[in-house]
Amino acid sequence: MKAAIGLIVAALSALVSAVVLASPASAHGAMMTPGSRTYLCWKDGLTSSGAIQPKNPACAAAVAKSGVNSLYNWFAVLRSDGAGRMAGYIPDGQLCSGGAIVYDFSGFDLARDDWPVTHLTAGATIQMRYNKWAAHPGTFRLYITKDSWSPTRPLAWSDLESVPFDSVTDPPSVGSPGNENAYYYWNARLPSNKSGRHIIYSVWQRSDSNETFYNCSDVVFDGGNGEVTGIGGNGNPPVSPSPNPPVSPTPGITPSPSPSPTGGQGGCSATYTVTNSWGGGYQGEVTVKAGSSSISGWTVRWTQPSGSTITQVWNGTLSQSGSEISVRNVSYNGSLGAGASTTFGFLADGTSSGTPTLTCSAA
Repeated sequence: MKAAIGLIVAALSALVSAVVLASPASAHGAMMTPGSRTYLCWKDGLTSSGAIQPKNPACAAAVAKSGVNSLYNWFAVLRSDGAGRMAGYIPDGQLCSGGAIVYDFSGFDLARDDWPVTHLTAGATIQMRYNKWAAHPGTFRLYITKDSWSPTRPLAWSDLESVPFDSVTDPPSVGSPGNENAYYYWNARLPSNKSGRHIIYSVWQRSDSNETFYNCSDVVFDGGNGEVTGIGGNGNPPVSPSPNPPVSPTPGITPSPSPSPTGGQGGCSATYTVTNSWGGGYQGEVTVKAGSSSISGWTVRWTQPSGSTITQVWNGTLSQSGSEISVRNVSYNGSLGAGASTTFGFLADGTSSGTPTLTCSAA
C-alpha cells in the first residue's frame, strides 16, 4: 500500500511539473542597446518575406541548434521561477540561454567570436534600451565580463565581475508593448577599465512576480559609439550616447494601408495551428500567405471560440472586441512577395478546443 501511494504521489508530482514547465511566459523583453544575441540575430535574419534567415555565421549556428522559433521569440529568454537568481541556479555554460525551459535558446550559449557586436567606448555614458514586449515593474542589473574571459569558451558565472556596473529600478519607457519600438531606457556609465571584446550580461527581475530575464550582449571597447557590426544589411538598432532621454515618446508601428477583400489577384490566406497547450491556456501560430501577387499589408480576422481569450500577440498588432479578433501586420512583415508567407503567434486563456475560421484581407 505504501509503495502504491508513493507511486501515485510521484506521478502526480511529475504531472504538476509538466504543467508548470509548459506554461508560457506572461511577459517579454530583451536588451536592444547594446543588443542581445537573440535580438541582433533576429535583426540579422529578417527578410522582406517575413522569413528569418540569419546571415551571420554565429546566428546561423544558433538557429541550427535551437530552431528558428528562438528568433521569432527573441524577447523570451527567461525563467518564470528565476526570482533574480544567478550562480547556483543557472548552470555554467547556459548563461546566455538562461537555462531556458519554455523555448530552446541553447544555441546562443555557443562559444564563438563572430556574434554581432556593439562597438563602445570605455567610461562613456550611453542610453541603454531594453525591449518592452510586455510592461512590468522591476530592476535591471548589468554585469561585465572579467579581463580573463575568452569568447572561445562558454560563459561561466566566474567570468563575470561580481558586482553590477549599473542597476536601475522602474526606468521610463516609450511605445506601446508588443513591438520592437517599445522599450525602457536609462543612462548608464560604462566601465572605464575595459578594452577589447566582452559580454554585458543583463538580468531583468520583475518585482511583481518571480519571472526573470537573462541576456548576453556582445560588445567591443574600441572607441565606438554604439554602432553594430556583424549583421547583414538590415540596419542597426538605435543607440543614443546622449545623457538626455527622448522628449516625445512617440515611436510606434507604421500603419499599413487599408485592407481590401481577400481572394483573387493580390489576395492572401491564413492558417491556424495550436503549437502548445496547458491547464488554462495555450499558444497558437497563424501563417499568412500571399496569393499570386505581392501584397504590402495584411489583416487576419476570426471569432475566438467561446471560453477563450487572446492575451498576447507577437509579430502582429492585436485588436479585440469581445470574441472578434483582428491581427494586423507590423512594420517588418507586411510586405510579402507572391506566394511568400510569414507568421505571427499568440497566447490565449481557456481551452484550445475548436478551430476558428480565419479570413485574410490584403493590401
